[in-house]
Parts: sequence; C-alpha cells; structure tokens
Amino acid sequence: MNDGDALSDLYQELVLEHKRSPRNFGPMASPTHEARGTNPQCGDDVKVQLRIDGERIEDIRFTGNGCAICMASTSMMTEAVKRGDVPSALELQERFRAVMTGKQEAADAGLGKLISFAGVRRYPSRIKCVLLGWHALNHAITDADGVEKGTPA
Repeated sequence: MNDGDALSDLYQELVLEHKRSPRNFGPMASPTHEARGTNPQCGDDVKVQLRIDGERIEDIRFTGNGCAICMASTSMMTEAVKRGDVPSALELQERFRAVMTGKQEAADAGLGKLISFAGVRRYPSRIKCVLLGWHALNHAITDADGVEKGTPA
C-alpha cells in the first residue's frame, strides 16, 4: 500500500467516524462568540459557538446540518482548537485553508490528523464543504471581537 492509499483510507475512516458521532456537537449555553456559515450549493448550515476567556478557548461547540465532509471537518476542527489559545486556532485555520486551496503543501502544514482532508482539494466543489466550519470559527473570533468591545458600527 502506498502513502496515497493510506491517506485515503484514513480520510474515509475519519469522515465516517466524525459524521456518525460528531465531537462537541450541540448548542452551548452562554457563548461569548458565535458565527454561522452556510453553503447553498451543498445545503450545509453550521453554527460555531465558543466560550473564550482571555486568549483561551475554554469550550467550542457546533450545531447544524451538512454533508459528511462538512460535519467531519467541523467536528475535527473543534477537537483541534478546544482548550487552546486563540492565536493558535487562527493560525491553524489559516494553514488548513492554505492546504485546501493549494497554497501550501499538506506535508509542510503540521496538520496532524487534519491532513487526511488534503485530498479534498482535488474536488473543487467540495472545498467549501471542508472549509465551512473553519470560516465560521474565524468569523466567530474576529467579527465578535469588535462587537464585544462596543466599537461603533
């Protein structure tokens, strides 16, 4: 078996596992940050909610419906950033997006298990699916930051 086959098998296994049993799924009581992402092409609709204390992501949850790729990617994202710091979560989001859009090689990105999604970039119509939860994470952190401080619109 070559590395491509092993990566494909890991991808299939992780997508099925996280679609059947998504991690950190369900609404959060009293989130400090949240954002919603939709993909009309696929019907994906995901809301990401976070509880951030200072620079630490104390909790992250998501709700919604979507294809297997969207739900698995969002589930794995929550595992990757939960209890971490905000700058690291934003940096991981940027690296993941760079790999999915072909701007960075997967092997150089330090994605851990998230590398299993690298093959999705061969299917341009599915890139939005794999990135939807990540975009919502980014917006929840960056957009809510100005709102929370009471910055005038």
